[in-house]
This record gives sequence, C-alpha cells and structure tokens, in this order.
Amino acid sequence: MGEEESSSVKLIGAWPSAYSYRVIWALELKGIKYEYINENLMNKSEVLLRYNPIHKKVPVLVHGGKSILDSMIILEYIDKTWPEKYSLLPKDAYEKSVARFWIKFMEEKATSSLANFFMRSGEEHEKAVKELVEIIETAEEHSGIGDNGKKFFGGDNINAVDLAFSSLAHWLGAVEEVVGVKVLEANKFPKFHGWTERFKQVPVIKDNLPDYNELVSFFKGVKEQLTDTTT
Repeated sequence: MGEEESSSVKLIGAWPSAYSYRVIWALELKGIKYEYINENLMNKSEVLLRYNPIHKKVPVLVHGGKSILDSMIILEYIDKTWPEKYSLLPKDAYEKSVARFWIKFMEEKATSSLANFFMRSGEEHEKAVKELVEIIETAEEHSGIGDNGKKFFGGDNINAVDLAFSSLAHWLGAVEEVVGVKVLEANKFPKFHGWTERFKQVPVIKDNLPDYNELVSFFKGVKEQLTDTTT
C-alpha cells in the first residue's frame, strides 16, 4: 500500500481508553502512518459523532474516509489490509482459531467484570473480584504463557491476543490502587504477572503507554464523581 493511502489513516481515540491503545499499538507494530485524534469523551466532537453515530465511542479507525468500529474488529481489519507487515493473528488456521478463542474469552468475560470492579460496591463488587480472579487464573493455567519459554500469548512476539488482554497488564493496576483491592498478585499468578511485565517492556508498547500516575489520578476523579452521584 502506497504512502498516500497510508497517510489517509486516522485514529479517533481517548488517552485513558485501553481500547484505543490496542489500535495504537497495532498500527505502530505494523509501521502504518496515521493521524491520531484525541477525543474528549465528556464533550464528544462532531468528528466522532459523524464517524460513529450509533455507539458514539472510541476507538474509531478512519481509512480512506470509511470508519471501522470496535477495537478488535479494527485489529483484524488492520491485519487483513496490511498483511505484508507485522502479523497480528497467526497464519495457521488452528493457531488463528486458538487466538480468536482467547480474544473472545477476554471480550466476553473481562470487560463487564473490570467495569463492575471499579464502579460497583457490595455484592456486585465482590462478584466482579471473583470473576477477574477466575479470568486471570484461567489464563495462568491454560494459555501456555510462561511455559517452555513462551513469552507472550503469540509466542516470542506479541499479537492480537496480547493486545486484547492489555487492560489487565496496565489499567487493572491503576484501578486496583483506586479501589484498594489487589486482584493480580504476583505470588498467586506468577506466569500471568510475568507476562504483564514483559508486555510493558516491549519498545512499541512502552513508548506508547499512558502514564500510570495519570491513570490513577484520572480514575480517582471518576470514582469521586460516581460517589457524589450515588450518595
């Protein structure tokens, strides 16, 4: 794909959004030139509403004037559109099916659990804690990370599965600090915890990672607002 076509790529995202970073990392891994538009989710722009009028959420990839929505769908689009560059999904049919299983597992299980862990209290919060522990425990025992030198879900290199799990590698820690409950304990989940550390040290990830302290400050502000509206 020519430089002119590559330059027509735009990403509408928001700096606290883990889903936005999935796409940022995918584009960086592929070496695709793009324009990044940082969205203020408290005051959504006309650009976001034009390209995602249904859900009005980030991220949105705009390629050649057309919008692609949902972070994992965007990743698959990127992988198919620029197949000659860094592979986000395995070429082998079986390995690809395994990758898609883990992506679906993460999407179905973790998204609501992480939100409830942060936003809810009482029984709903306790249920979310249990669900997050079960998610990490499942990955620890069955994904193969940390076994026989397997560094990442994709083997020696990160792939779409690692990007799908990225919210548990960085954002979860900030939420844990704000909530005051530790879920991902290194001594309890050494393989998964080891993966989070390796993942964050990959240059493309490390160079495009939101500041941890800023995330904590952001989540504290959101938590205070939630508390004010529910008391």
